[in-house]
This record gives sequence, C-alpha cells and structure tokens, in this order.
Amino acid sequence: MCRVVVTGLGVISPIGNDIETFWDNIKNGKCGIGKIERFDASRLKVSLDAEVKDFEPKKYYESMQEIRKSDLFMQYAMGAARQAVEQSGILDGDLDKERFGVYVGSGIGGINSTIRENNKLNDKGPDFVSPFFVPMMISNMAAGAISIKFGAKGPTLPVVTACATSTHTIGEAYRAIKHGYADAIIAGGAEASINELSMAGFVNCQALNLSENPEEGSLPFDKRRGGFVMGEGAGILVLEEYEHAKKRGARILAEVTGYGNTADAYHITAPDPEGSGAIRAIKSATEESGIKDCKSLYINAHGTGTHLNDAMETKAIKAVFGKGAYDIHISSTKSMTGHMMGATGAVEALVSVLALENGIVPPTINYKEKDEECDLDYTPNKALSADLKYAISTSLGFGGHNACLAFKKFDE
Repeated sequence: MCRVVVTGLGVISPIGNDIETFWDNIKNGKCGIGKIERFDASRLKVSLDAEVKDFEPKKYYESMQEIRKSDLFMQYAMGAARQAVEQSGILDGDLDKERFGVYVGSGIGGINSTIRENNKLNDKGPDFVSPFFVPMMISNMAAGAISIKFGAKGPTLPVVTACATSTHTIGEAYRAIKHGYADAIIAGGAEASINELSMAGFVNCQALNLSENPEEGSLPFDKRRGGFVMGEGAGILVLEEYEHAKKRGARILAEVTGYGNTADAYHITAPDPEGSGAIRAIKSATEESGIKDCKSLYINAHGTGTHLNDAMETKAIKAVFGKGAYDIHISSTKSMTGHMMGATGAVEALVSVLALENGIVPPTINYKEKDEECDLDYTPNKALSADLKYAISTSLGFGGHNACLAFKKFDE
C-alpha cells in the first residue's frame, strides 16, 4: 500500500485567511470570538460567534458572475482550495487529472442561500427564486466547484457527518490514495451557517455558550465551560501519494499515517458518556500509525467546551493511552476559532500538520479553572516548543459520528 503525504494547506478562518496569518495567530493565542455582527441578534439569547473577517472572494474567482452563483460556504472552500493547490504546486508538473480528486464536505451546506431564496418565495412568489438556488444549496457543490476549477476528474465526493465532516473527508481521501485509487486529492471542508435560524436552533438544543464576554465564550476543558461558540470558514489539505510527490520535487509538510471512523449508536446529539466510539476511533488511528511514545505526541482535541464532550473525550484519551495520557501535549484550538462545524476537522488537521512542522504545541486559551473530570495537560494559555513526532486530531459529530486522523513528522 502507498504512503500518503501532505503537500498543501489552505485556510479561511476567524483568525486569518491565509496559512501564515492563521498560524501566527494560533501559536500566539489570538481569540477570534466576538459579538455577532453578521445579523441583528437582539432576539437571540446568544451574543457571541466567531466570524470570518475581511474575506475577499474576488481573490479566488475570475468573475462576479461566478461569485453570485456560489453560496458563502462554497466561496470559503474555493478560497482555501486555491491556497492549498498553489502551495502544493500539484498543477505545475505532470498530473493525470483522472487520478486527481476532491473530497470536500460541509455539515450544513448552503443554508444562507436557502433562507434568502425562501424569503423571496414568501415575499415575491416562486418566479423570483434564483435558478441557481439548488446548486447553491446542496452540500456537494463545494466539491463539485473545486473539481471543475482544477479539472480534477478522479474520485470526488463530499461527506456530511456534522462536526466530524472534514476529518472524514481527509480520512477517506487518505484511504483512497493509500489503496491506489488516486494520486492526489484536495480534501477538507467548509461551513458558513452563521445566521439567526441556525443559531436559534443551536441555542434551543442547549449547545451554545450564552456568555456575553468573548474571553468566556469557548472554554474547552475548563470547569466554567458552558457550550460552544459557532464559527465558520474552510480548511483544505492537498494529500498526495508519496512517490508521486517525491518525483515532482514537492515540499512535503507531513505524512498521514492513520484514520479511525466509528459511530456511537447512542443519541442524535449527546456523545456516549463512556466514549466507546471515540475510543475505537482514536485506537484505530493510533494503532495504524504505530504510535507508542506519548511524550512526542500532540493531540488536537475536539474540545468543544460542552460539559459532556470534554469529560468524555478526556476519558477516551485515558482509555487509549493509559498512564501515558498524562505525558501527551493536548489543546483545543476551538478556544480561538470557535467551532467551525463542517470545517473544523480540516482546520484542526492542518493545525496538527503545522504543529509537527514547527515543533510548537498551540495553546488552549482562556483556561483558568481546572476540572477534576478533565485532568490532562491541555497546554493552558501559552504555546510551547516540543519535540513532536506524531499528532492526532479528533472530531465528534451529532449523530454519533467519530473520526480521528493521525499524522507523522515527515521523514524519508
């Protein structure tokens, strides 16, 4: 079976719309959470979100017509994909486009377009609904648009597994390359669901933190935690078969070495409190990778800042690694980005790659009060330098979907 490496990264996020800015803010603990500005939130109990700032879709499209035909989640995906493809240089050499694929998902898809066109239907009638409404609404269209943009004719599909979406897209892309079905795949996810309807739904299922203070909005593993903060954006990685990348002289950022995909079969929103599905996902990824030395391991935890998730995830890490769990460097970058939903897994995967490449463990910011249920090393408030060899990233989604990716510092 083939080795799979990462040769490109791209990001649109609440703390930066390019990799350099994003990584600088991640390692310096910049908080991207603030008051809701996207819409009038006066009717809602929630007042915080993590919005993308200063996004310019014109940088990534050839015409305004293309932009008008694309929902915001598609625009975020295209921006991150173009960054990743450019960094990888994958289009500069010989590339069989029939072995070049796109695995990009979204947890919710074009909900802003859905709301806007439904308003047109109610206010003006059916003749005023956009002819582009359906392709702007459906969740597969980010993958479709990226495939069209780059002429990728190989394995191409989206994944929809809520908050685990883009961890699954990267994992499934890894498997497709590993087993010989593709030479390279653009993989990741995008989300743009910050609107009154979405947030009302999350408030009413008691998932969001209702604090009015941005520094108390996303508190992973802290005893004060009370829910997550909704974020948005996109994360994209270019995965490539090792010999293919080596032949064209690509700069290799990290190696993908493991993947776990399981289900809780427990509840539509709550995680299994015993963490059985998460345990199996983490164990699957780490065993495939051969990870044994906990001191050289970084875990980018799902770490949403909900009571059930953080306690269960801590329990799962202990179950997999035993006493070694206390030697692992762990952090939740959702403390800075908020929960980017279908994009969060990919963004946290690229954080894991950057952590390995730079030997830096990002912090969990705004961490103040220890919880007896969460007693591991969550890298509170400040990044630290570490000799990292492996990194894993976990994602746990509504519906009981669990995913885990494992990366290794690249070594020929």
